[in-house]
Amino acid sequence: MLSVEKEIIKSCDPHIGLLHRGTEKLLENKIFLHGLPYFDRLDYVSTITQENVYSLCIEKNYNFFKNSIFYQNRTIFDELTRILNHLLAVACHALDVGSMSTIFWAFEEREKIMEFYERFSGARMHTALYKPLLFKKSVSKELSTDISLFCCNFFVVINEISSVLTNNKVWKKRLFNIGVFNYNTALYNNITGVMLRSVGVKKDLRLDLTNKYNSYEFVNFSSYTSYNGDSLDRFNLRLLEMMESNKIVISCINLLKKNNLLKKNNFFSFFNKKYMEGIISHFKYWSSGFKVNENISSFYVESPKGEFGICILFDGTEKPFRCKIKSPSYNNLQFLKILGVGKFLSDLVTLIGTIDIVFGEIDR
Repeated sequence: MLSVEKEIIKSCDPHIGLLHRGTEKLLENKIFLHGLPYFDRLDYVSTITQENVYSLCIEKNYNFFKNSIFYQNRTIFDELTRILNHLLAVACHALDVGSMSTIFWAFEEREKIMEFYERFSGARMHTALYKPLLFKKSVSKELSTDISLFCCNFFVVINEISSVLTNNKVWKKRLFNIGVFNYNTALYNNITGVMLRSVGVKKDLRLDLTNKYNSYEFVNFSSYTSYNGDSLDRFNLRLLEMMESNKIVISCINLLKKNNLLKKNNFFSFFNKKYMEGIISHFKYWSSGFKVNENISSFYVESPKGEFGICILFDGTEKPFRCKIKSPSYNNLQFLKILGVGKFLSDLVTLIGTIDIVFGEIDR
């Protein structure tokens, strides 16, 4: 609900719930494997990252964090997903403000990443790739070569997008000092991700040694911060994050090459299919699922929009007893009523673009 006096916003109160599908309740009636596709349909712009947190939360109970192939493949596709998300965020933000050319360049690169998805998982968007306790296959030599070539060319694309927008006076005026907030306001409202780092808080779960996941601890990369806390800072941070994600992907592929892990598209799982017992276990995994001991488990990852987490209460059966999802877009959207008050109505477009929200993960 928006209240405006002349062109000045007096109040801005987001009303949510129109996309509510009861995802958390639906998960209680599905075995763990069949619950995975629901996470593709929360933030449908960064699907693989959310599959990851669901799988990690389950695998945490099996101490399933040892295999280097498992780590590096997930890291590669998590970071490609981050690039995919930020390209859409920057391009659509630029289009809303008035720049047409950026969206064509961005969607060309997004198409290449979605082709990598399709070659690896068989699907372009809703991949259902990270199955709990089972990773489909290792990256082949051909696919790793194409991803490396994409990453090398991607640096040029980012520089083009940056030069076109950052050197544009209209773009700067529309973003500079718009949507400014401070450190205390961000922490009080539980803001995470790029929004939080734009006010100087260097919090990135990929660098958190108490919350290790994937193979980030074996890769050298930076997490950038800024201090002005406006829309222009958040735009610049997303560009820098895409550059770092690009470097991470290249580093992971180099690690796979160094360890000679790009030879075959081997399935990697708990099940030894050389024996009949392994084949039976694999069949039961797909049809009736697997049991997890009574426990409560939670896991958080650094998704492109912020900290995405899940908490599952296990009751010893093949299905979760209770499931609670914590999405970054929910908090970021509620922050809009603080940023919007006192601004021009035309600035609201800029604010919505800089927050980068997807309603699929807000309403759930």
